[in-house]
Amino acid sequence: MRRLDKGAPLRAAMKAAGLDIPRLAAKTKEVDPTGEGLSGSYVGFIVGGGKSAREECSDRAAELIATALGKGVFELFEPVVFTLRESTSTRRSQTGGLEKSPLPERLMDQRELAGFLRKSMSWIDKQIQEARERDELWPGLIYVGSSRRFDPHAVLDGMRQQRSAA
Repeated sequence: MRRLDKGAPLRAAMKAAGLDIPRLAAKTKEVDPTGEGLSGSYVGFIVGGGKSAREECSDRAAELIATALGKGVFELFEPVVFTLRESTSTRRSQTGGLEKSPLPERLMDQRELAGFLRKSMSWIDKQIQEARERDELWPGLIYVGSSRRFDPHAVLDGMRQQRSAA
């Protein structure tokens, strides 16, 4: 999820609820069915306005924060959606209609893919292993000799298919 207007609605909702970052973090623990909630530092990154602020967070974090503030998720956040669109120069990824970032037209190594997806390299290893256990090849995985390479278009398509099947 991507916070709206650089987090201004989040900070306004916190102010209206009389919550600071530590109290909001504590409240996320109260509303989380698992009782884990979010750490104060993670909440600070999400609601902050400085250089260390994060524009994006997990769906779970957005839901916990919105619930703790008594707001709907879409009052504070917007989903990050990847859709492919042709432009005059290159194909691009559009996120929520606000920004465009290049969708690579080349194969990537695992480190590049991890950065592109904002996932860890171990997450990618786990996904590949789970696909292998199902006797499948992870979408976009290509072996060049003994090296793994990934087609980012195929990876995103595979992730969309998995999400819609779930």
